[in-house]
Amino acid sequence: MKPVVFLGGGRITNALLAGLRLAKDRRQVIVYDRHPEKLRQLKKLYGAAIERDLREAVRAAGILIVAVRPSSVAELLQEVGAIDRPQIAVSLAAGVPLANLRRWLGPPVHWARAMPSPACRTRNGLTALAWDRRFPANRKKEIKQLFAQVGAVLDIEERRFDAFTVTFSCSHGYHAVATLAKEAEKLGLDRKTALLAASHALGDAITTWRAGGTSLEELLHEAATPGGTAAATMEGMNRAGYGRAVQKGLAAGFSRSRKNAKLR
Repeated sequence: MKPVVFLGGGRITNALLAGLRLAKDRRQVIVYDRHPEKLRQLKKLYGAAIERDLREAVRAAGILIVAVRPSSVAELLQEVGAIDRPQIAVSLAAGVPLANLRRWLGPPVHWARAMPSPACRTRNGLTALAWDRRFPANRKKEIKQLFAQVGAVLDIEERRFDAFTVTFSCSHGYHAVATLAKEAEKLGLDRKTALLAASHALGDAITTWRAGGTSLEELLHEAATPGGTAAATMEGMNRAGYGRAVQKGLAAGFSRSRKNAKLR
């Protein structure tokens, strides 16, 4: 089996390699990056092979994974240049559509888009996949098997990909925990206790809901007894514009994805 080659050694590559190592995945992994220190760290932490020549990295790839910032994808692919054999490539760049990828590096390359969660580091991630037309069915299976090593895998139509991207990020959970704990400290809790309480508030709710058997509406009704503390807390949040704040946040992320689609 030919290697999985990552073009880019940043955060998401780190997370994926950590998850694959935890899964004891036996695929050979090669990483290309312009920064030698990143490559040294990936070799030290995960045993990844390193390649400092972009063209050699691409030639070696069985699966090519583009893991650079959206603003850098076009330049990177133009530097790759023409490819003279069929190639499977997966872009992790948020907002960059398949049409752009085909334009920057077209046939014989077959493109897919993937959006893995950083939680793939612990094999608790979720990866959304969107496929180029005529993507080989047997290679789809191979890509799904790769990402299934680090969490659940979900097919998403590309027209819904950006909406999914801004919704599924674990940054929502981190942000909520940090904000809730900060406000709890103002009420008199110490930092450690505030973080413990906030993390249980979100973690226990998600675990209970995902266990199944009870709808989200029923759980909300159960937790917020009329006249009780939880009901008053949620009502206060809603009056302060909680829903509106979430809506504006998602809209801002969605807008950023749309801007990424227009790069070059």
